Amino acid sequence: MFKQAIGRLEKELQALEREYRHELPKEIKRALAMGDLRENAEYHAALERQSYVKAKIGQLKKRLGEISMIRLDALPKDRVGLGSTVVLYDLNEEREIRYELVFAEDTDVPRGHISITSPIGKGLAGRREGEQVTIQVPSGVKRFEILSLQTVHQKEDAVPASHDEEE
Repeated sequence: MFKQAIGRLEKELQALEREYRHELPKEIKRALAMGDLRENAEYHAALERQSYVKAKIGQLKKRLGEISMIRLDALPKDRVGLGSTVVLYDLNEEREIRYELVFAEDTDVPRGHISITSPIGKGLAGRREGEQVTIQVPSGVKRFEILSLQTVHQKEDAVPASHDEEE
């Protein structure tokens, strides 16, 4: 999970740095050659894009730094935390739900990937299998029972060494 997130962010960072260092300077140079800068839409668009890309590069570098500081051994081994997969019983809707708690940028609700920083993620964090939890969400109050829990540590133990590079 961590390697995948870092790999995805590094790939995005490389693409943006290439655009910032190579493609945008060429666009700006072409636009400058067109003459009057006051009415040169291409020039202003390239400058705006350059500013956006520079800010995005800064955000990605910061996020990579944050992720690299996460110590796997500091994540709980017996409670819900980042990387955990939980099977819940929704006491309101009387059905089972499966969630994996992920980084905010990896959220994909239809696939059951919810952010650890979402209301449900925060409400589940630190809880144990068998506990019932009540969580305030924008649509109201949700009540769950944690039926099963698989932490990031248990997932790593279950992955054969040959699959380690995919993680």
